[in-house]
Amino acid sequence: MAIGKRKQITLAELDRIRQRSLGLTRYTDLVRVSVREVIRKRRRYLGVIGSIALGMAGFILIITMGNDLKKNFNNDLDLLGGATIINAMFERSPTDRQEWFRDQTLEALKRLPGVVDVTAVAAKYSAAISWHDHAESTSLVACQANYWELFSFNAVAGRLFSAQEVEEGARVCVIGRDRARQVFGSIDKAVGELISIDDNLYSVVGVLGGVRAGDRGLFVFLPITTAKARVVGLTPITSAYIRCAGWDDVAPVAAALPGLIRANQPDANLRINVAWEPLKQVKRIFWWVELFIYSSIFATMVLGGFGIWNIMMATVTSRTREIGLKKAMGALDVDILYQFLFEALCVTLSASLIGVILGRIGIEYMSRLLSSRPPEGLFVYCLLLGLGFAVLLGVGAGLYPSIRASRMQVVDAMRYE
Repeated sequence: MAIGKRKQITLAELDRIRQRSLGLTRYTDLVRVSVREVIRKRRRYLGVIGSIALGMAGFILIITMGNDLKKNFNNDLDLLGGATIINAMFERSPTDRQEWFRDQTLEALKRLPGVVDVTAVAAKYSAAISWHDHAESTSLVACQANYWELFSFNAVAGRLFSAQEVEEGARVCVIGRDRARQVFGSIDKAVGELISIDDNLYSVVGVLGGVRAGDRGLFVFLPITTAKARVVGLTPITSAYIRCAGWDDVAPVAAALPGLIRANQPDANLRINVAWEPLKQVKRIFWWVELFIYSSIFATMVLGGFGIWNIMMATVTSRTREIGLKKAMGALDVDILYQFLFEALCVTLSASLIGVILGRIGIEYMSRLLSSRPPEGLFVYCLLLGLGFAVLLGVGAGLYPSIRASRMQVVDAMRYE
């Protein structure tokens, strides 16, 4: 009795194994036939494949390189209008003692999360400047060498003084564009000339330029070490400029500054200046740019899906007699359904693979351009996400045509002209 029962179980298992192997063979044949049909009619699918491939490449490139592009955009102060720079300053008060930034405070500011660079300045608002028989009064700014990079300044003529010159206390200066025209009559004549500032001679090494240098066109800039040693009446370091890594860091850094400064020194009459309005405008512009890019990518891929749907509908109509013949020879409805569904999937997956290759090429190019390489895991994540979307797109676009093909009646299909 036990032996008979064991035989029945064994036969049932063998039957299931046979059915499973037949099913696998059938699905393998269906995939092979679907791929062959797509290859044979590849010209019909070229536009759709190109659309999906470009959408997939754009999706991978934007998601993978998005942080690096944003970081590079944040570094361009000409575009941001200095929105990522915070000014911390001690205001003058007739009653309280004038405060200034201590060295330990400036070092603590540099260690604050979200801060890229910190520079401190001192000033004298009325200094006597003369060249030959030309004399007038000007404002002096004593700064460090990183002052230029923090504000993205450049030299329209000559050069800007270096960190070594600041360290050595060199007797050099950089003059504003408008002041150079007033004193020398021309920007080109300023470089290399000796000028007298408060009866001390300095060599003009450059003329200040840059998009944000307009309000500093009448200033004269000295190395801060030189100014401390030679300029009488120079104010203490009452102003510091903090450049944030990105616009998302501005708010938390601005909120943390008062507490950090208070922890290192007295903070009487401390004022924190943030360009909130330009910051809002930059964020708004970037949000619209991101929305446009993602919408374009999504629209491209969806239009590719509609293209597949239209092509599959036309394919089902043109192959009506073929469907009827296959059903007459014993093909099941599910076989017809899977065949056309696999064709749609073959189109979307092949387009996605092309998009992945194009996206990878784009990532390599952008990495060299920006001198930054994104995490490899992010690319793999985007790849899997893109392939998953391609499967959904293929199933969504090919499901209705496949169902329509599978439900055709054999007699009507065979009589179709």
